Amino acid sequence: CITDLAFIDPMYQYSLQWFNTLFTNAVTQAPSSNQLEQRLLTLNNFFTYALYENICRSLFEKHKLNFSFMLTVKVLQGDGKMDDNEWRFLLAGASGDVKIPHNPSKWISENSWPDFYRQLHGIDGLPAFSGIERQFLDNPDAFRGVFDSNEPHNAPLPEPWNSKLNAFQKMIVLKLVRPDKVTNAVQNWISELMGKRFIEAPTFDLGKCFADSSSTT
Repeated sequence: CITDLAFIDPMYQYSLQWFNTLFTNAVTQAPSSNQLEQRLLTLNNFFTYALYENICRSLFEKHKLNFSFMLTVKVLQGDGKMDDNEWRFLLAGASGDVKIPHNPSKWISENSWPDFYRQLHGIDGLPAFSGIERQFLDNPDAFRGVFDSNEPHNAPLPEPWNSKLNAFQKMIVLKLVRPDKVTNAVQNWISELMGKRFIEAPTFDLGKCFADSSSTT
Protein backbone atom coordinates (compact mmCIF):
# COMPACT_ATOMS: atom_id res chain seq x y z
CA CYS A 1 0.00 0.00 0.00
CA ILE A 2 3.00 2.33 0.42
CA THR A 3 4.03 2.13 -3.23
CA ASP A 4 0.39 2.60 -4.26
CA LEU A 5 0.48 6.10 -2.77
CA ALA A 6 2.49 7.24 -5.78
CA PHE A 7 -0.65 6.76 -7.88
CA ILE A 8 -2.39 9.35 -5.69
CA ASP A 9 0.48 11.83 -5.86
CA PRO A 10 3.90 11.13 -7.44
CA MET A 11 5.66 12.97 -4.63
CA TYR A 12 4.75 10.15 -2.23
CA GLN A 13 7.94 8.12 -2.59
CA TYR A 14 9.55 6.08 0.19
CA SER A 15 12.90 4.31 0.16
CA LEU A 16 13.68 0.74 1.16
CA GLN A 17 16.33 2.10 3.54
CA TRP A 18 13.68 4.17 5.33
CA PHE A 19 11.39 1.15 5.58
CA ASN A 20 14.16 -1.07 6.95
CA THR A 21 15.03 1.52 9.57
CA LEU A 22 11.41 1.80 10.63
CA PHE A 23 11.09 -1.96 10.93
CA THR A 24 14.32 -2.28 12.91
CA ASN A 25 13.13 0.41 15.32
CA ALA A 26 9.84 -1.43 15.75
CA VAL A 27 11.64 -4.68 16.60
CA THR A 28 13.62 -2.98 19.35
CA GLN A 29 10.79 -0.77 20.68
CA ALA A 30 7.83 -3.19 20.61
CA PRO A 31 6.91 -4.73 24.00
CA SER A 32 8.78 -7.99 24.54
CA SER A 33 7.28 -11.36 25.41
CA ASN A 34 8.60 -14.84 26.12
CA GLN A 35 5.72 -16.32 24.12
CA LEU A 36 6.49 -16.39 20.40
CA GLU A 37 2.89 -15.96 19.26
CA GLN A 38 2.35 -13.04 21.62
CA ARG A 39 5.64 -11.46 20.54
CA LEU A 40 4.71 -11.73 16.85
CA LEU A 41 1.25 -10.27 17.48
CA THR A 42 2.65 -7.39 19.51
CA LEU A 43 5.35 -6.69 16.94
CA ASN A 44 2.86 -6.77 14.09
CA ASN A 45 0.49 -4.36 15.84
CA PHE A 46 3.32 -2.05 16.90
CA PHE A 47 4.88 -1.91 13.44
CA THR A 48 1.52 -1.43 11.67
CA TYR A 49 0.74 1.65 13.73
CA ALA A 50 4.32 2.94 13.49
CA LEU A 51 4.06 2.65 9.71
CA TYR A 52 0.71 4.46 9.70
CA GLU A 53 2.04 7.20 11.98
CA ASN A 54 5.19 7.77 9.92
CA ILE A 55 3.44 7.77 6.57
CA CYS A 56 0.77 10.19 7.82
CA ARG A 57 3.45 12.76 8.58
CA SER A 58 4.14 13.11 4.87
CA LEU A 59 0.56 13.04 3.55
CA PHE A 60 -1.83 15.83 2.78
CA GLU A 61 -4.81 15.75 5.13
CA LYS A 62 -7.20 14.74 2.34
CA HIS A 63 -5.13 11.61 1.60
CA LYS A 64 -4.79 10.23 5.14
CA LEU A 65 -8.09 8.34 5.14
CA ASN A 66 -7.18 6.88 1.74
CA PHE A 67 -4.01 5.47 3.25
CA SER A 68 -5.83 4.08 6.29
CA PHE A 69 -8.29 2.38 3.95
CA MET A 70 -5.53 0.93 1.75
CA LEU A 71 -3.59 -0.25 4.80
CA THR A 72 -6.64 -2.01 6.27
CA VAL A 73 -7.36 -3.75 2.97
CA LYS A 74 -3.74 -4.92 2.64
CA VAL A 75 -3.81 -6.33 6.18
CA LEU A 76 -6.98 -8.29 5.38
CA GLN A 77 -5.58 -9.47 2.06
CA GLY A 78 -2.46 -10.70 3.84
CA ASP A 79 -4.65 -12.66 6.26
CA GLY A 80 -6.76 -14.06 3.42
CA LYS A 81 -9.88 -12.29 4.70
CA MET A 82 -10.61 -10.01 1.75
CA ASP A 83 -12.64 -11.12 -1.26
CA ASP A 84 -10.83 -9.64 -4.27
CA ASN A 85 -13.98 -9.57 -6.42
CA GLU A 86 -15.82 -7.56 -3.78
CA TRP A 87 -12.82 -5.25 -3.40
CA ARG A 88 -12.68 -4.60 -7.15
CA PHE A 89 -16.43 -4.03 -7.28
CA LEU A 90 -16.32 -1.45 -4.50
CA LEU A 91 -13.61 0.42 -6.39
CA ALA A 92 -14.87 0.17 -9.95
CA GLY A 93 -18.52 -0.89 -9.82
CA ALA A 94 -20.28 -2.73 -12.61
CA SER A 95 -19.64 -2.26 -16.31
CA GLY A 96 -21.22 -3.41 -19.56
CA ASP A 97 -24.72 -3.24 -20.95
CA VAL A 98 -27.73 -4.92 -19.38
CA LYS A 99 -31.41 -4.81 -20.22
CA ILE A 100 -32.94 -2.18 -17.96
CA PRO A 101 -36.30 -3.22 -16.48
CA HIS A 102 -39.07 -0.86 -15.37
CA ASN A 103 -38.23 1.27 -12.35
CA PRO A 104 -40.27 -0.26 -9.49
CA SER A 105 -39.52 2.47 -6.97
CA LYS A 106 -40.93 5.91 -6.32
CA TRP A 107 -37.77 7.29 -4.73
CA ILE A 108 -35.22 6.67 -7.52
CA SER A 109 -35.50 9.13 -10.38
CA GLU A 110 -35.90 7.83 -13.93
CA ASN A 111 -32.61 9.48 -14.86
CA SER A 112 -30.77 7.66 -12.08
CA TRP A 113 -32.47 4.29 -12.52
CA PRO A 114 -30.42 2.87 -15.47
CA ASP A 115 -27.08 3.27 -13.68
CA PHE A 116 -28.62 2.21 -10.36
CA TYR A 117 -29.88 -0.99 -11.93
CA ARG A 118 -26.53 -1.75 -13.61
CA GLN A 119 -24.84 -1.57 -10.23
CA LEU A 120 -27.60 -3.60 -8.58
CA HIS A 121 -27.32 -6.27 -11.28
CA GLY A 122 -23.54 -6.34 -10.84
CA ILE A 123 -23.84 -6.69 -7.06
CA ASP A 124 -26.23 -9.61 -7.51
CA GLY A 125 -23.48 -11.38 -9.45
CA LEU A 126 -21.28 -11.53 -6.33
CA PRO A 127 -21.90 -14.80 -4.43
CA ALA A 128 -22.63 -13.16 -1.06
CA PHE A 129 -25.32 -10.93 -2.63
CA SER A 130 -27.22 -13.48 -4.69
CA GLY A 131 -30.92 -12.65 -4.58
CA ILE A 132 -30.62 -8.96 -3.71
CA GLU A 133 -31.65 -7.86 -7.20
CA ARG A 134 -34.86 -9.88 -7.08
CA GLN A 135 -35.66 -8.61 -3.59
CA PHE A 136 -35.17 -5.00 -4.64
CA LEU A 137 -37.33 -5.35 -7.75
CA ASP A 138 -40.08 -7.01 -5.72
CA ASN A 139 -39.91 -4.68 -2.72
CA PRO A 140 -37.84 -1.53 -3.32
CA ASP A 141 -39.35 0.23 -0.30
CA ALA A 142 -37.46 -2.20 1.97
CA PHE A 143 -34.32 -0.21 1.07
CA ARG A 144 -35.91 3.21 1.36
CA GLY A 145 -35.10 3.49 5.05
CA VAL A 146 -31.40 3.55 4.18
CA PHE A 147 -31.98 6.04 1.37
CA ASP A 148 -33.97 8.44 3.57
CA SER A 149 -31.81 8.13 6.68
CA ASN A 150 -29.73 11.04 7.95
CA GLU A 151 -27.05 8.48 8.87
CA PRO A 152 -27.39 5.74 6.25
CA HIS A 153 -23.94 4.37 7.13
CA ASN A 154 -25.39 3.40 10.52
CA ALA A 155 -28.84 2.37 9.31
CA PRO A 156 -29.64 -1.36 9.18
CA LEU A 157 -30.17 -3.01 5.81
CA PRO A 158 -33.33 -5.02 5.18
CA GLU A 159 -33.04 -8.67 6.13
CA PRO A 160 -31.47 -11.03 5.36
CA TRP A 161 -28.69 -8.65 4.31
CA ASN A 162 -28.23 -6.89 7.63
CA SER A 163 -27.49 -10.22 9.32
CA LYS A 164 -25.83 -11.93 6.37
CA LEU A 165 -23.34 -9.33 5.16
CA ASN A 166 -20.19 -8.16 6.91
CA ALA A 167 -19.30 -4.48 7.30
CA PHE A 168 -17.29 -4.33 4.07
CA GLN A 169 -20.09 -5.95 2.07
CA LYS A 170 -22.58 -3.51 3.54
CA MET A 171 -20.45 -0.68 2.14
CA ILE A 172 -21.06 -2.07 -1.35
CA VAL A 173 -24.82 -1.82 -0.80
CA LEU A 174 -24.44 1.64 0.73
CA LYS A 175 -22.49 2.77 -2.34
CA LEU A 176 -25.48 1.72 -4.43
CA VAL A 177 -28.16 3.40 -2.30
CA ARG A 178 -26.33 6.35 -0.69
CA PRO A 179 -22.88 6.83 -2.26
CA ASP A 180 -22.49 10.19 -0.51
CA LYS A 181 -22.00 8.42 2.84
CA VAL A 182 -19.44 5.78 1.83
CA THR A 183 -16.65 7.83 3.41
CA ASN A 184 -18.41 7.66 6.78
CA ALA A 185 -18.86 3.90 6.39
CA VAL A 186 -15.16 3.53 5.56
CA GLN A 187 -14.26 5.34 8.78
CA ASN A 188 -16.54 3.05 10.79
CA TRP A 189 -15.08 -0.02 9.10
CA ILE A 190 -11.47 0.96 9.75
CA SER A 191 -12.25 1.84 13.36
CA GLU A 192 -13.96 -1.53 13.89
CA LEU A 193 -11.11 -3.58 12.44
CA MET A 194 -7.98 -1.58 13.23
CA GLY A 195 -8.99 0.71 16.05
CA LYS A 196 -10.07 4.32 16.24
CA ARG A 197 -6.48 5.56 16.21
CA PHE A 198 -6.20 4.57 12.54
CA ILE A 199 -8.78 7.19 11.53
CA GLU A 200 -7.35 9.94 13.73
CA ALA A 201 -4.36 11.55 12.09
CA PRO A 202 -1.50 11.72 14.63
CA THR A 203 -0.39 15.18 15.68
CA PHE A 204 3.08 16.27 14.67
CA ASP A 205 5.59 15.40 17.39
CA LEU A 206 9.15 16.57 16.80
CA GLY A 207 10.48 14.31 19.54
CA LYS A 208 8.97 11.23 17.90
CA CYS A 209 10.33 12.27 14.51
CA PHE A 210 13.80 12.53 16.03
CA ALA A 211 13.47 9.15 17.79
CA ASP A 212 12.46 7.49 14.52
CA SER A 213 15.38 8.98 12.63
CA SER A 214 18.98 7.90 12.31
CA SER A 215 22.21 9.49 11.17
CA THR A 216 21.37 8.56 7.57
CA THR A 217 17.61 9.15 7.43
